[in-house]
Amino acid sequence: MSGPILEIRNLTVGLPKGGDRANAVENVSFHVNPGEIVCVVGESGSGKSVTAHSVMGLLPKGQLKATGGEILLEGENVLTATPSRLRALRGTRMSMIFQEPMTALNPVVTCGAQIDEVLQIHTDLGAAERKEKVLAVMNSVSLPDPEKMFDAYPHQLSGGQRQRIMIAQALVLDPALLIADEPTTALDVTTQAQILKLVSEMQERRGTGVLFITHDFGVVAEIAHRVVVMQKGHVVEAGTANEVLKNPQHPYTKMLINAVPPLTPAVRDEKTGPVALETVKLCKVYGGGGFFQKKREVRAASDVDIRVRRGETLGIVGESGSGKSTVARCIARLIEPSSGGIVVDNMDIARLSERQLRPHRKHCQIVFQDPYRSLNPRRSVGASIVEGPMNFGVSADAAHAKARDLMKLVGLSPDALDRYPHQFSGGQRQRICIARALAMEPEILIADEAVSALDVSVQAQVLDLLDDVRKKFDLAVLFITHDLRVAAQICDRIAVMQNGVVVEHGKTVDVFTNPQHAYTRSLFEAAPGRNFEFARVA
Repeated sequence: MSGPILEIRNLTVGLPKGGDRANAVENVSFHVNPGEIVCVVGESGSGKSVTAHSVMGLLPKGQLKATGGEILLEGENVLTATPSRLRALRGTRMSMIFQEPMTALNPVVTCGAQIDEVLQIHTDLGAAERKEKVLAVMNSVSLPDPEKMFDAYPHQLSGGQRQRIMIAQALVLDPALLIADEPTTALDVTTQAQILKLVSEMQERRGTGVLFITHDFGVVAEIAHRVVVMQKGHVVEAGTANEVLKNPQHPYTKMLINAVPPLTPAVRDEKTGPVALETVKLCKVYGGGGFFQKKREVRAASDVDIRVRRGETLGIVGESGSGKSTVARCIARLIEPSSGGIVVDNMDIARLSERQLRPHRKHCQIVFQDPYRSLNPRRSVGASIVEGPMNFGVSADAAHAKARDLMKLVGLSPDALDRYPHQFSGGQRQRICIARALAMEPEILIADEAVSALDVSVQAQVLDLLDDVRKKFDLAVLFITHDLRVAAQICDRIAVMQNGVVVEHGKTVDVFTNPQHAYTRSLFEAAPGRNFEFARVA
């Protein structure tokens, strides 16, 4: 077709009464041409996903409803389509890749059967023809051994492989429009690079129009033809990728681009404080098998030697499955190491019993990736913050006074202590998790992918906060991340892990400017937008 595949004209979607604004999106207009990738960027709550779900007809019934405008898919207004017509359009003319494949895929149905289901609903093909087509599309998305993958369940695949299954499911009927909603947010840089390359190849080969929603400006620089910037439900800027990224016009766009951390390491003084944490040949081995299965072992961490001083931030980077989080969980003694030592305050805690570990729990705190899952939804955030200190004998009055001080420290109002986690944004919840960790007055703070799911502007604020509390409390920080841009800005030293082994270790500036190991070099080469110069406006 000669016109746009997707044309959104003055779309308005109303919010229920009592929301922070009248409309989730208001008078939104943009289009996607055949063979074009349009990236929609903006902070959480900007209306990106509401726009995408409106196109697919997936707005939650009774909560959100399009109250104005048109959404034309190859000239057909999907807002006036019947449910049966929408069902027919999904998969055949438009498809969607969701952010989290483990929640989008059925855990009790094989991957092949889930792709085959699309063909069963929308085609008259026989079982043999369907399987042939499923294997062909699995092969086209570069899945290894499609025959084996066909009979595998989602939990048996890696994160990148699960995302490829979702892409195969979305592309099996050659839709004209592919909507990708944050499909690479939780993936490491090499897997992310493979997925982005795959989407670009599919778009070029099939002439598919792609609507790509992301908060990662490296990804935008890598793949976008055009960029649409949204803020609080409005399109505030739109143009080609070069126009928006190199010459932004709107203050909001300038703020977002200024918040993108550069890949050039920040200059940081060498820390000379006492050693707060040291691991000595730390190993973690998982065993498998049983009566009817061959016994096998997986070495998640092998002979890991790291050292963190007070006031220092050590970054651990590597792909999913490299052993980063395993090491962190061993240090926090959330899991038991198989061998080796974990020295904290000149004491090896690797073999201590749970009773003996109790004092260590106070001195080593962890901030997890997903703050919503880390906080009890039934308890006020104040109750979550004071729980730890009160368990260690601090009086209720003193614990609540400290909680109020910590809320101020993390940039939140002390009056919000009586509110519940769902009443805060993602970035605010992560600040609360940091306050909860600091309430224990730890010496070691572990941040396990603590900013990977946050918008660039919120991410910048949380990173500044972590750096501030490190200085204020002279903390030893173990910072686990797959985002090299983040590691460059916050880490004094870097340890690179591959297959459970530390393959490179050194000052951040040395590792980034002159990586010695081939694996480290491959990580840098895979970083999206690594060669793009963003316009940073004062």
